[in-house]
Amino acid sequence: MSGTDYYKTLGVSKTAKDDEIKKAYRKLAMKYHPDHTKGDKSAEEKFKKISEAYAVLSDKEKRKQYDTFGSDGFHQRFSQEDIFRGSDFGDILREFGFGGANSFMGRGGGTRFSFGGSPFGSHPGRQAQIKGSDLVYELPLTLQEVTKGASKVVSFDHKGRSEKITVKIPKGMITGKKLRLAGKGEPSPYGGLPGDLYIQSKVLNDPQYDVKEYDLYLNRDIRLTEAILGESISVPTLDGKELSLKIPPGTRHGTKMRLSGHGLPVMKGRKKGDLYVHIHVVMPKRLNKEQKKLIEKLAQTGL
Repeated sequence: MSGTDYYKTLGVSKTAKDDEIKKAYRKLAMKYHPDHTKGDKSAEEKFKKISEAYAVLSDKEKRKQYDTFGSDGFHQRFSQEDIFRGSDFGDILREFGFGGANSFMGRGGGTRFSFGGSPFGSHPGRQAQIKGSDLVYELPLTLQEVTKGASKVVSFDHKGRSEKITVKIPKGMITGKKLRLAGKGEPSPYGGLPGDLYIQSKVLNDPQYDVKEYDLYLNRDIRLTEAILGESISVPTLDGKELSLKIPPGTRHGTKMRLSGHGLPVMKGRKKGDLYVHIHVVMPKRLNKEQKKLIEKLAQTGL
C-alpha cells in the first residue's frame, strides 16, 4: 500500500489523538466488516485498508515511523506482517459481536482473512531485511562554497560512537539538496542493513546577496542624475569578477535588471542561475544653494 495516506483512509487529521483514531476505525469497521456486507468484495477490501491504517496509527512507534518517513519510506521498512504484528482488534470487534481476536469470520464459519501473523503469507527472515533509520545532517555552506564546491569534515554519531568523515560538496548544492552516504545511518533493529546518512545543505545568509534557488539578488544604489541621464555601474560577482551594467536614461527606482548566467551553478549540470540587480535611486536629503537653483530651473522647464 505504498503511497497510501492512512489519515485520509480513516478520515482523521494528522494531529488526531488516540481516542479519535479508535472512534474513526470503530465507525468504519462497523460499516465495512465482512459480516455486514454480504460478500461484497470491494467492502472487504476497504475493511482491510482501514484495518491496516488503524494498525499503524494506533501504535505509537509505527505512527512515528510513518510520520517521519512518509508512506513510501515506511513501507520500505515494514512488511504487511510487521504492520499487523502486535495489533489487537479484539476489543473493538467484540463490541459488534464479531468475536475472534484478530481473525475475521464470515457468517458461514470460514475465515475471510486473518491479521494474526502475516495476512499475506509467510515471509521467513523478513524482519532481518528491515533497514535501519536514515539520518539527516544539516550542513551550513557559504555562497562561495556553493559556487566553487568544497571539501567538508562532518562529525556525527554512528552505531553509538562519534565518527568523522570528509565529504566532497559539489558545485550548486543549494539549500535542501542532499548527498547520500549509504550505510552511515542507524543500525537495523533486526540485524538488517543500516540506514543511510543524508547530508543536507543549508546556505548561510550572505551580507551582500540574497538567494532564491539558483538566482542571486543584489541591491545597487545610483544617484538621481544617473537615473535621469543613464550611467554604467560596476556589479560584483561571487567568483570575484566586476561586471559593467548599463543603466539606461530614465531608469526608475526599484527597477530589476538581469545579468544572465551569473548566478549559482546548477547541481549536476552546466547551467547557471541569473544575477538580478535591484536599482535603488537615492534621493538627496538636502540640497545646497546651487543644486536648489538648478532644480528650480528644471522645474520651470516642466521637468
